[in-house]
Amino acid sequence: MKNTDYELLVKQVEAVKTEYLLSFLCNVTALINESLEDLNWAGFYFVKDDKLILGPFQGKVACVEIAKGKGVCGTAWAKDETILVPDVHRFPGHIACDSASNSEIVIPIHKDHEVIAVLDIDSPLYERFKEEDKEGLEKIVSVIEEAIGDMPSSGLI
Repeated sequence: MKNTDYELLVKQVEAVKTEYLLSFLCNVTALINESLEDLNWAGFYFVKDDKLILGPFQGKVACVEIAKGKGVCGTAWAKDETILVPDVHRFPGHIACDSASNSEIVIPIHKDHEVIAVLDIDSPLYERFKEEDKEGLEKIVSVIEEAIGDMPSSGLI
């Protein structure tokens, strides 16, 4: 597996920024899916009515709603921290939307210092995500946070 050029990927994410959030995030998922090897799912969940609701993604059919504190996504939201899971089968309460997923990384996305969404990426490989991926994907989330910073909250989903 080759290393991902996160510097280039961040520039590409910046290049597809638009005032249309849905379009922007669709393109972000496409860039992630094309740029990172050995993925089987990449996408977003948005906070709405005290649960996470499925947003733009690339991959197989996914869970539509996730409760706060449930699974990797709900836990990353509740703890407000990036969670890197080398083996999802050992993660308490893991939600298996795709039985082929073996590792996962979830990064919270903020607006006005509150988690409003998460970026969720799954891989069929165990231990797929490393510290380099965490740092690179957090930079991508920073670009997303900048883009949504001026958008009204009502327009996020």
